Amino acid sequence: MRPEPDTIRLTAAQALVRWLCAQQVEVDGVTTNYFAGVWAIFGHGNVAALGEALQGVRDTLPTWRAHNEQAMAHAAIAYAKQMRRQRAMVCTTSIGPGATNLVTAAALAHVNRLPLLLLPGDVYASRRPDPVLQQVEAFADGTVSANDCLRPVSRYFDRIVRPEQLLDALPKAMATLRDPANCGPVTLALCQDVQAEACEYPADFFAPRLWPQRRPQPDADELAALAEALRNARRPLLIAGGGVRYAGAEAALADFASATGLPVAETQAGKGVLAWDHPRQLGSLGVTGASAANAVAAEADVVVGLGTRLQDFTTGSRTLFPQARLFQVNVQPFDAHKHGAAPVVGDAGVVLAALQARLQGWRLSDDVVAGDEVRAGEWRRAVEVATAGGAEVERPSDAQVIGAVQAAMPDDAVVVGAAGGLPGELHKLWRCARPGGYHLEYGYSCMGYEIAGGIGVKLAEPAREVVVMVGDGSYLMLNSELATSVMLGTKLVVVLLDNRGFGCIDRLQRSTGSPGFNNLLEDAAHATLPDIDFVAHARSLGAHAEKAGDLGELAAALARARTADRSSVVVIETDPRRSTEAGGWWWDVAVPEVSTHAEVLAARRDYECGQRRRRDRS
Repeated sequence: MRPEPDTIRLTAAQALVRWLCAQQVEVDGVTTNYFAGVWAIFGHGNVAALGEALQGVRDTLPTWRAHNEQAMAHAAIAYAKQMRRQRAMVCTTSIGPGATNLVTAAALAHVNRLPLLLLPGDVYASRRPDPVLQQVEAFADGTVSANDCLRPVSRYFDRIVRPEQLLDALPKAMATLRDPANCGPVTLALCQDVQAEACEYPADFFAPRLWPQRRPQPDADELAALAEALRNARRPLLIAGGGVRYAGAEAALADFASATGLPVAETQAGKGVLAWDHPRQLGSLGVTGASAANAVAAEADVVVGLGTRLQDFTTGSRTLFPQARLFQVNVQPFDAHKHGAAPVVGDAGVVLAALQARLQGWRLSDDVVAGDEVRAGEWRRAVEVATAGGAEVERPSDAQVIGAVQAAMPDDAVVVGAAGGLPGELHKLWRCARPGGYHLEYGYSCMGYEIAGGIGVKLAEPAREVVVMVGDGSYLMLNSELATSVMLGTKLVVVLLDNRGFGCIDRLQRSTGSPGFNNLLEDAAHATLPDIDFVAHARSLGAHAEKAGDLGELAAALARARTADRSSVVVIETDPRRSTEAGGWWWDVAVPEVSTHAEVLAARRDYECGQRRRRDRS
């Protein structure tokens, strides 16, 4: 018998995809491929070489066609998020507008600490045919291409100008994607001539490799300081962020909160890690927070962030708990040291288990626990009032639509959303019964994420009902992947709330003293006020679609959508002026110091009062 060759002659593109196929992880005790698939919009920068290579492994590494590069990356990001960062997807584009269309999605993945592998085509390394179609030329730097736009929003960036560079670049890329602290988007810009060049690669480079999930252990002194602070606290509070979910620590948090009596509030990324009716659940925190959670935060003497960046919506622009001693539990030191916090650098699940052992036999006082439960009960009743249908009005509020959608969906449904007013209302009002049932992109608050994100969620959890809630502004910005969902059979229920413009920003504009201007369609410059037929549009993309005239019709339409054979869109007109008054907190939105409008000057005075509530931490 002939001995196995020590090397394999492959093009760079063939070597790349073969290596991708060999990377493995363990998910729920089962070994599987880390890369679940590739989203591709082919062009002259990637169709010939990389396209040929992907076609050859399509049974192992499926390739899906999308309609927009940004949207296909959103779908890949949503998949990784729903999979708790245990698996990821790949996106490839051509060299020009396709590549720059990835920048927004890469920024979204960067902000949200989510894995995403980007493989945009690039210019010729040889430069023989320069300037090629779609090439961006920098007059002072011959090494720059359009892909350099991706540098600041990539955790790791490399440009492949020689086929053998893959031997070094690919393991570094994978190490970044799998690193719990440094996780984020990776860009490997593939020069299009290099993709087609052959090289002798070591055969063992393509051997299957299992990448374990690393769980960083906390420093003993940092952990001891946190345990001691909790023991001595009069009014402590835990803030659950996305890090709890990525650590798979939902059950650990529930047990810890039950054993110690510690109350838990949720960030957008952390919502759902604790069931909505858990006795120690206070609800959402911050600007879009529940009154129960915000009241406890305002009184807290020790606050513990569990896997959260503590962005301004969570902290009320640093006015919500400036009096508290702050601890930050996070795998990323960059986040653990924010706001002058005492850091506990480590995996949230590991830290919770260690804390429970150190606090064995300790429990928060009964009167504090009872008071928390009274506040939580009051908030739940406020949610019921806000989401109740009540007497029919011309246009329901977003909250009333949320109530109708919640009632129509099973407990294990996943709600998907992103920008505008809906994230605030959903953060307050959606009752999440199971982990993973709340999927909101609010780290980057990116309009257009919703439908594409719904596809990624459905690919991650095909057995769960996925309901996408989207405003007319976001829908008009990026709706093309509705056709992709029909094409791929990733059935979604899309609820389109039409308030004829950007209702959320209109409310914000008016709250700062300005009259309505350029947000609602009626307040924007136009020759003809458009009368958009969303139902006809959705049907033209292949989806079922109908319009509901009121909440009763909405409930009936949702029932039909759930039994439909493909994605459905249900449109309902909503009131752009109404939002949930219960809960909430101050948010730092700078108001002009000088204005000819008395309303703006009054808003400025209110703004300055809000600023005085803040004590900036070092």
